[in-house]
Amino acid sequence: IETPLLFKSTPEGAREFLVPTRRRGLAYALPQSPQQYKQILMASGIPRYYQFARCFRDEDLRADRQPEFTQVLNSDVLSNSLDLEMSFSTGEDVMAIIEAAVKRLWSSLMLEPLPSGSFPRITYEDAMAKYGSDKPDVRIGMEIMRIEHMIPIDLISKISSLNDPIVEALKLEGNENPNEMRKFLNSFLDSPEANVFHNNPEGGPGAFIYDSRKPLSGLQPFGFEATWVLEQELDLKDGDLLIIQARKKTPFSGGSTPLGDLRREIHKAAVEANLTSAPTGFHFLWVRDFPLFSPVSDSEPGQGGAAGIASTHHPFTAPLRESDVSLMLTDPTKVIADHYDLVLNGVELGGGSRRIHSAAVQELILRDILKMPAERLADFAHLLEALRAGCPPHAGIALGFDRLVAVMLGKESVRDVIAFPKSGKGEDMLVKCPSEMTEESLRTYHLRLTDEGVEREG
Repeated sequence: IETPLLFKSTPEGAREFLVPTRRRGLAYALPQSPQQYKQILMASGIPRYYQFARCFRDEDLRADRQPEFTQVLNSDVLSNSLDLEMSFSTGEDVMAIIEAAVKRLWSSLMLEPLPSGSFPRITYEDAMAKYGSDKPDVRIGMEIMRIEHMIPIDLISKISSLNDPIVEALKLEGNENPNEMRKFLNSFLDSPEANVFHNNPEGGPGAFIYDSRKPLSGLQPFGFEATWVLEQELDLKDGDLLIIQARKKTPFSGGSTPLGDLRREIHKAAVEANLTSAPTGFHFLWVRDFPLFSPVSDSEPGQGGAAGIASTHHPFTAPLRESDVSLMLTDPTKVIADHYDLVLNGVELGGGSRRIHSAAVQELILRDILKMPAERLADFAHLLEALRAGCPPHAGIALGFDRLVAVMLGKESVRDVIAFPKSGKGEDMLVKCPSEMTEESLRTYHLRLTDEGVEREG
């Protein structure tokens, strides 16, 4: 089934691309995803849905993002696409189908069968605690451990001005050569990649090189007892780099922690410096049990509400437990979502969830939890009407085709696997777009230019 590309503006989370029409004051929006159409199909009695789905999001571009992208997989290999929705299904059903499809893909195209059995699973809480990321590359090790309970208070005050922070540590293995590690560390700290860590308002990282020739092996600030514990817990050897970082003692939110970001960047630099070997192979991982809602800042496009929170996945995601519906009214950030992400080698290939199939629960989330104003709530009238007519339980997922191909081919950027990709500024450098609108075009669509941009004529 092909869903329309000319949709309406609804606050799902990302910023939209608007398409003005010749009818004064009216515009389409290009779909962030076909999510709402998929759910209406479920309510209409369509038990299975698959599509080569084109999606559009006006967001900051990174190596794994483009303003337009595809959620799909080759139907010749799998007999279906991987933008799917299934009625009378759970997240477990969806994950089982995806695992079978990916394994068939690997054996057909990569000539490298994946290990038998289910893909490993980890909760969002554990992923953030162990790796500082909700899409960890677990091949590189370097697990994070909390150490604030074992180190002197005066050391904590030297690395952070936070009151009673969490302090975490990780180890980058050296080659039993403290001098080589010291040279690498100085080079990394002087690099542009390290600037973001120096400017962390919660305090910069502390770095210590284990050197048995020095008093307490170079860990004097930790004291004798903490040094002994760290030596045992982290199996420290000469030349190993110990990094510590403080952060606020608040629940995890967002996609990473400062130490998680540093873990990724310093390992990448160590590989480039031939200090450690590059990770190999393909390691799939399911990340589950995300919070249903996350705090948002005023600068984020959000979902049009005034609650200071937004749905972590999208506002149509169901809570993991039906009993959590009442908790949403008292402490919504503690509610766990029936939401699952497929991660491959540190890249989020896609995300899925069990959807809300009750109009009452959906309206509760939009109106009372996210606190959308009446005019924003009206944008979802079509979906609420379909749910009121009766909708079966359903779940789904969408995988990013461009990201999947990039990882399969060992490319760091999706631009390397897309024909006519957009630049980091969202520009097509070949055809020179976006292009300036002519005066005639502005008149046709009832637009005019102002110092702030383009606006509708009064």
